[in-house]
Amino acid sequence: MRILQLLLIMAFIHGSMVYAQEPPPAKVVISKIMFQEVAQNRSFIGTLYYERISYVSSEVSGLVTRIDVSTGDRITKTSPLVHLDTEILEKEIVLHQNQVEQAELSINHSKKNYQRMASLYKKSTIREKDYDDAEFVYQEAVLKKYAAQKTLEKLLIQKRKSVINAPFDGIILEKNVDSGDWVQQGKILISIGSVNDLFIKVPIAETLLKFIFVGQKVPVTINAYNKKLTGTIDNLIPIADPKTKNVFLKIRIPMLEKVAQNMSATVFISTGTPQKLAMIPRDALIKFQGNDFVYTIREKKAAMLPVSIVTYLGNSVGANNAHFTDGLPIIVEGNERLRPGQSVVIVGTN
Repeated sequence: MRILQLLLIMAFIHGSMVYAQEPPPAKVVISKIMFQEVAQNRSFIGTLYYERISYVSSEVSGLVTRIDVSTGDRITKTSPLVHLDTEILEKEIVLHQNQVEQAELSINHSKKNYQRMASLYKKSTIREKDYDDAEFVYQEAVLKKYAAQKTLEKLLIQKRKSVINAPFDGIILEKNVDSGDWVQQGKILISIGSVNDLFIKVPIAETLLKFIFVGQKVPVTINAYNKKLTGTIDNLIPIADPKTKNVFLKIRIPMLEKVAQNMSATVFISTGTPQKLAMIPRDALIKFQGNDFVYTIREKKAAMLPVSIVTYLGNSVGANNAHFTDGLPIIVEGNERLRPGQSVVIVGTN
């Protein structure tokens, strides 16, 4: 009897310890499986590039006094980039402004004299030569003002072009000038890539073109920092590789921070006809021993299910596993540290 009591006490203690060691229920957010007709795809490695690049040069010669940008800077259209010295130019502008004013005075004076001479000439009280001379002086004053105005306009244009501005919203790819440099007209100073024209060039087999169309949305991953986004097939580059016969797709992507021309990106391109697949949010995926899994819930506990990914579609993947059914709950938040069989509490649904 005493031995039996002892065994019962030990069993109770052991059960209490096991219960005490069981982790508390994990709080999770779930989503539900939906089926969709999507095409199978596979990954291709492409290269980032700016399709629109401006090689900014100077329209006038001059000494560089200030640079407002550095390589890698984001700039907006009309932002000042380079400033040229205008000290001498400013003095010439003032000089020609004075000449315009002087010409205006000469016009007013010679016009009055010309009008007076015209009146006297009609009365035949002065010689024709005196009338002609007065007219000549007046016309000469008008021409001098016109010439001074045109010179002043030219100087003002030159002053305006002494500040070189950005032609569009972009990013500074290269800077070939610095303060104190003397630049000649036409010298390339800065190259700018348009932030609204960032593309990925992707080589694919020509036999895949039948599964692709312009405007098609495709999943993209920027490999450098595993940034996932959605690109759009913009066009086909009309020159195939002469050896491999691969063609190049142009994939337009939104502008990103910390990207450089010629960086690599992974693009998922359709390689087959559509099929009905279980759509699973990427947030639900977990890796275990190199394979993909998701957690579902059975009897208020986490249960692990394998995932055979057939295609990628934006923030979701398509899988063809038979155990996925329409409306099956899968955990999308709180799955990072779950263990199979752990109790869970649903705190939200996406």
